[in-house]
Amino acid sequence: MQASNPDASSPPPLGGWRRGAVLAGLFLLAGAAGWVFERLGAPLPWMIGPLLATAAVFMTIAPQVSMPVRLRPVGQIVVATQVGLAFSPEALELLIRFAPVIFGAAIITALSVLVTALAVARVTRQSRAEAFLSLVPTSPVEAAAMAVKLGFAPSPVIFSQTLRMAAVVLILPFGLYALDGWPEVSRPVVGFGVPDPLHILTLGVMGVAGALVFRVLRVPNPNFLGPLAMAALFAVSGNGPTIYPPDIFAMAQVLLGTWLGAAFRRDFIASAWRLTLISLASSGALLLLCALSGVAIAVIAGVDWQTMVLGTAPGGVVQMALAAKFLGQSAVLISTFHLVRIFIIMPNIPWIVRLLARTDQRRAL
Repeated sequence: MQASNPDASSPPPLGGWRRGAVLAGLFLLAGAAGWVFERLGAPLPWMIGPLLATAAVFMTIAPQVSMPVRLRPVGQIVVATQVGLAFSPEALELLIRFAPVIFGAAIITALSVLVTALAVARVTRQSRAEAFLSLVPTSPVEAAAMAVKLGFAPSPVIFSQTLRMAAVVLILPFGLYALDGWPEVSRPVVGFGVPDPLHILTLGVMGVAGALVFRVLRVPNPNFLGPLAMAALFAVSGNGPTIYPPDIFAMAQVLLGTWLGAAFRRDFIASAWRLTLISLASSGALLLLCALSGVAIAVIAGVDWQTMVLGTAPGGVVQMALAAKFLGQSAVLISTFHLVRIFIIMPNIPWIVRLLARTDQRRAL
């Protein structure tokens, strides 16, 4: 499906001090939204609050600015380092014990993506390859790069991928809350104090070093997997430092939530309303199918159903690790579900997409 270029008639983006002022205002608004959502007891408050606030701004006021490209890696590195530090020897034993369930969940999620993509292509007459690229749990940038190689417009794929991640972040925690009850929140979780600069520097160096090593090794998603592996290596040996202060961790989530929210541009959604509806419906269908599969695995394997729903969810590692941490689940265990899925699915995406593209060509003849 080709999409029109909404930027062709848009005014030029802001630059200089105006851009800095608008970005500062956006981050202040995003931080305030996270603060409000935290006091309301909302799930993932420091990510969902900024996501909704930023999306509302871009879909109404529509400021002509783009988010700095380096913000997302910063948030990923902080969150990944924090999650990796929970990888204790006890956690390692837990992961080994759940290995069959983890690998099974990865295969089930991959099949759910394929089934949903084929159904979407059949109903909407969208190409199977593009439908698969729009739904498969991977980075929007990596999915867009594959779309370009196949001759598809990258914008619809990026938008659909971002909408998928946002839908999982918004729907899944609230859905679990609706089934399990809204928790009581009597006081703020995050307190802003004066952090130890040496401690923050140590954690930052650890995270950046892991990201650089994985980037050199060409490992997928290096900005998350690298810091996670580096922190886990120190933690499992018993030499890991303490976690980030709550305020730093909250700021990292604000960066990620703001980055997601900024993708919801009014001009694009207005010019691609059909794509928006398709993306919403397909993301919802995929999330439902994965959740039902997770519950089925939980019943068969005798595992906690919330763990399996989070483990099979078609979200990113960062978002699911945060959701698990907030919902009282093992962030390390949930991260492992998604890491295993990444290493199973991502290397196979190119040949699956090429195969689907060939079936598209035969269907068009």
